[in-house]
Amino acid sequence: MLDLLKECEEAGRIGISGHIRPDGDCVGACLGLWQYLKKCLPQAQVQVFLEKPADIFEEIKGFGEICSEFPEEEPFDVFFVLDCGADRLGEAEKYFRTANKTINIDHHISNPGSGSINYIRPQVGSSSELIYDLMEEDKLDRDIAMAIYIGIIHDTGVFQYSNTSPATMEKGAKLIRYGFDFPRLIQETFYQKTYLQAQILGRALMESIRFLNGCCIVSVIDRKVMDFYNVEPKDLDGIVNQLRNIKGVECAIFMYQSGVLEYKVSLRSSEKVNVAEVAAYFGGGGHARAAGCTMKGTFHDCINNLSLHIERELLKS
Repeated sequence: MLDLLKECEEAGRIGISGHIRPDGDCVGACLGLWQYLKKCLPQAQVQVFLEKPADIFEEIKGFGEICSEFPEEEPFDVFFVLDCGADRLGEAEKYFRTANKTINIDHHISNPGSGSINYIRPQVGSSSELIYDLMEEDKLDRDIAMAIYIGIIHDTGVFQYSNTSPATMEKGAKLIRYGFDFPRLIQETFYQKTYLQAQILGRALMESIRFLNGCCIVSVIDRKVMDFYNVEPKDLDGIVNQLRNIKGVECAIFMYQSGVLEYKVSLRSSEKVNVAEVAAYFGGGGHARAAGCTMKGTFHDCINNLSLHIERELLKS
């Protein structure tokens, strides 16, 4: 197993980053590791580089220390890539390319490993759970436990997705013993929505379309609608999960326009569709039940192309 402290014991400068548009697992893993390394290696300078995460995560210790400006930096002795491969780091990729040692920790099956040291475990439900596994338990504290817990609940859907194992539940039980207010954190970071987020969710549901004999559902939000409601991509989180919750739906697709003839696509599915396979065909990736990609073309072009691969997955089952 990877020994975090041994790999960093001689490092003076340590960098940590995760994927663009960081979600709860990415933020929890990065800040959990940041806290752990700063506590165990007080002589080292440790910095997290991420696109600015949603404010719902501001209670995690270190949130205000995240660098979202990506200035020029001297090469890091060790640079961690969490919850993705280096190709999804965005502007932080420049730090990865110049670092003396790179460590890639991820749970996405589509990631072959891009570091000089790779710890990729697709059978584990979240990258935060992986970070927890690599920590020495006697060095954990309330703040580290809270960061890891938030990451786990976001990538397991509060322990309801199929990537939740008995071990995941056991770790969750150990983490809440540190005494943070976990019911409130679940409500405020996972379920709670702003009024605008509720409005755009309602519009997405109202304008959704079922196809493939009702097995699939899709909804799209274009740039004009986003501007009308004054929402950003982070305000669209969770829409695809609500589409997937509709009875009879085996695969849900949510798309939003990210450029001229360009869409960000999120996929969620039941056991009948491996959406990681679908997303990988279009240059994306993820998990068997949750994946994503970026596609070019009109909305109808994208759906026609996606439906061919989703139908193949349905026929396999």
